Amino acid sequence: MVRRWRSSLQLRVLASTLTIGLVALVAIGGYVGERTRAGLFDQRLQQILSETWRGTEQTQESLSASAANTYSEVALLLEDVTTAQRNGGSGERDVFLLRAPGQTGIALGATATNEALVTLVSRELKRAVVDGGQHWQSVAIPTADGRVEPGIVVGQDVDVPMAGTYQMFFLYSLQAEQARLDFLLRTLTFAAVAVVALLGAMTWLVTRRTVHPVRRAAHVAERLADGHLSERMTVRGQDEMATLARTFNEMAESLQDQIRRMEELSTLQRRFVSDVSHELRTPLTTIRMAGEVIHGAREDFDPAIKRSAELLATQLDRFEDLLADLLEISRFDAGAAVLDAEGRDLRDIVVQAVDNATPLAERRGSWLQVELPDVRADADVDPRRVERVLRNLLVNAVEHADGSAVEVRVGVDATAVAVTVRDHGVGMTADEALHVFDRFWRADPARARTTGGTGLGLAISLEDAHLHGGWLEAWGRPGRGACFRLTLPRRAGIRLDGSPLPLVPVQDVTPAADEPRRSTDPAALPDLPPMTGEIAIVSNPTDPVRTDVRLDDPAPAGADARRRV
Repeated sequence: MVRRWRSSLQLRVLASTLTIGLVALVAIGGYVGERTRAGLFDQRLQQILSETWRGTEQTQESLSASAANTYSEVALLLEDVTTAQRNGGSGERDVFLLRAPGQTGIALGATATNEALVTLVSRELKRAVVDGGQHWQSVAIPTADGRVEPGIVVGQDVDVPMAGTYQMFFLYSLQAEQARLDFLLRTLTFAAVAVVALLGAMTWLVTRRTVHPVRRAAHVAERLADGHLSERMTVRGQDEMATLARTFNEMAESLQDQIRRMEELSTLQRRFVSDVSHELRTPLTTIRMAGEVIHGAREDFDPAIKRSAELLATQLDRFEDLLADLLEISRFDAGAAVLDAEGRDLRDIVVQAVDNATPLAERRGSWLQVELPDVRADADVDPRRVERVLRNLLVNAVEHADGSAVEVRVGVDATAVAVTVRDHGVGMTADEALHVFDRFWRADPARARTTGGTGLGLAISLEDAHLHGGWLEAWGRPGRGACFRLTLPRRAGIRLDGSPLPLVPVQDVTPAADEPRRSTDPAALPDLPPMTGEIAIVSNPTDPVRTDVRLDDPAPAGADARRRV
């Protein structure tokens, strides 16, 4: 119901209109009913007071003109005048003639047309009548069937010969007025229900005619967003909704044309890049052969020509890498990239990538630090693509590390494997981290690619990660370095909901008192003999071990091992 309420404008408008209308009708009905009740009561009260005044005056005249001179004659006179006043001008009424409080003379008793109703005269009303004048009080008159009727008791003093002061009370029933008021209220209630129903029906019809085209437009917009570019709205009439539908269709037509042109342009661009890349391979092969001949004979040239031959060979290598990257990007754009997955231990691929990046790290003065878990990090991956991703991340980290340490960590859990590559170089801002995977993008356009990058490495790495169903993310802060995290599912079809390794590095961690401190400075570790293609495992700085390591063997230095390349 909450979801329906939030998602339906028609329901909210209908409910709001009905609520406001119902509140208004209740207020108006209450006001009308109260005014009607007060009017009926006031009118009837004035009529009753007028009748009772005349009846009391007539009774007083009869008593004063009477020639009764004995108590029995006076008692008979009281019964006669009581009975005579039973019929008033507006119908029957009950009359009570009661001795006034405080009288000390001989009591002749009370007379009443209905002795059972004498108790309706309250002491408060009797005391009020003693003070003089005409007084009234609302009462509830019981009926024979157990119900009660609204009524009014009106009292006034009369002087009785030989007996003193008596009080004459008239009891009127207001059931007729109450019946008229109930009929009016029932009529108002029926009218209110009819008005609310009519208001609800009108609101539903109006909102339906307004909301239905909007819902249709939303549905068509969803279809357009899903790629059904030929979807259109139905146009009926010439009103505002028809104008909206025509405008929407014109917008959709324009978008379809623009998207079609963009797709054609994109197809032409991809085909152009692919064709140019393939066509350049033949002259590049020829130039490569000539360049290798010149580079092989460079020792016989003078220094300037020798340097030119070396630059020619270097730039040919870079040109060849650029062509290879362009071809790879064109495969991704064309959707022709194929994943050749096999079960591999990710630690083996990481070590191979680190071995390949070692010469570059030595030239740049950086130190590669690798942390591997004891357990196997098996996953269904394409080794060639994953190794290419790691190579790109390592080359990028070494290039921007400015001679600082580059840390490589491998993590594994039940559903995913992950690798982080962290450098402590120039870093990058959060905005730069959003664009670092864009093609040919540079955080600093003036910064030279001294390692010969093509500008497509990270873009290709991102496509390789997506081809595996994984993530490739970047984090960085100016002056604090950068961290790249590759997360891959261990099996095909697994949807990643987390990574075994954090993307944001934990800073300023204080080690325990009994834990040996490990420096990130290579000079702080013991010197190792020169090695080629080997990994030195240092579990204790005072006891270096040099060995060839295969990662499918038990870890030689425990879970806290540090590997220095």
